Amino acid sequence: MTETGGPSGPEGTEKPQAGTPPQADAPTPPRGEMPPPPAPDQQWQSPSGATPPPLPSYQPPPQQAPNWKVGLGRPGVIPLRPLNLTDILDGAVTAMRKYWRMVFGAAAVTAVLTAALNLVGLLLVDTTGDLEQVRDLGPAATDQELMNQMLGLLGGTLASSFITLVATLLGTTILTGFLTVLMGKAVLGKPVTFKEAMKEATPRLLPLLGLTVLYTLAILVGAIFCLLPAIIPYTFWALASPAFILERGTVMEAFRRSVKLVSGMFWRVFGILLLAYVISSFLASIITLPFSFSAFLSIFGNLDQMYIPSTGDLILQSVGTVIAQTIVGPFTALVTVILYIDQRMRREGMDIELARAAGIATPPPPRAW
Repeated sequence: MTETGGPSGPEGTEKPQAGTPPQADAPTPPRGEMPPPPAPDQQWQSPSGATPPPLPSYQPPPQQAPNWKVGLGRPGVIPLRPLNLTDILDGAVTAMRKYWRMVFGAAAVTAVLTAALNLVGLLLVDTTGDLEQVRDLGPAATDQELMNQMLGLLGGTLASSFITLVATLLGTTILTGFLTVLMGKAVLGKPVTFKEAMKEATPRLLPLLGLTVLYTLAILVGAIFCLLPAIIPYTFWALASPAFILERGTVMEAFRRSVKLVSGMFWRVFGILLLAYVISSFLASIITLPFSFSAFLSIFGNLDQMYIPSTGDLILQSVGTVIAQTIVGPFTALVTVILYIDQRMRREGMDIELARAAGIATPPPPRAW
């Protein structure tokens, strides 16, 4: 007879307990061989039954994007990074506030010089006499008499306009040269005195005057034919003056540098310059309005008569022009210089050079992998 096992079943086996699912018996490997590795879906357990902790997954270090709002710092009146419109306008206003003695002092000197030359020209040409003669002709005057008087008035007006243009060019040249040198120091946050700025700008003023004359003539010639050709030299050569002062090249090199910096960003440069001009003109008109109030009263008081400004009216208007040019004149010049620096930072990495000149530690160049 065959022996039957006891309650535990056959010999060497145990009866599974109730509620436990049956498990397949793992084959016993022959003596001297290693057991096969567990299936991939089975979790390895240590002999003690404890599950080891999972290995930490590799996490790359977080990379911080460059903060373009800060750039390489702000040692002076503008941050050393590509600028937006707000930065450019704010830089001009900040420079006017920080160096207000030198900015408004130089603007006042040039404005007085320009107004004095303009007033002298108006008194020498004496266009008021021509206006009085035209008024005294009356309705009985012949066409030939009216033509002669109008030609005389036109000649006097052109002569006075020429004197005004020459005076404006002189004042603009002096103020632009001084403010360009001042802004070159203000960007770095370095102290500068009025004497130092004038000493550095004086040797460049005469050729800068020639550059300004060429720039103005190009705009006038373009304006005679059409408005659009005038916009082209106005924008492409707008940065020639700061390039001439700061880079210390020749006049033609300054024109070529301006064209190179503006190329590819024509409408951006034109829009910023136009906005600065509109702001300056609007503020200047508000300032000069009270000084021209007597002219408005004379015009609206006697509508049937031709208004002829007196010497007192001309002097009062000149005072208003001096005040307006002193307050508003530096704004456009400073915006132009900041726009030149911004174009160089965008195209040539000038922000790194300025940071080194200001004593700011620049980041090392990226390593080649």
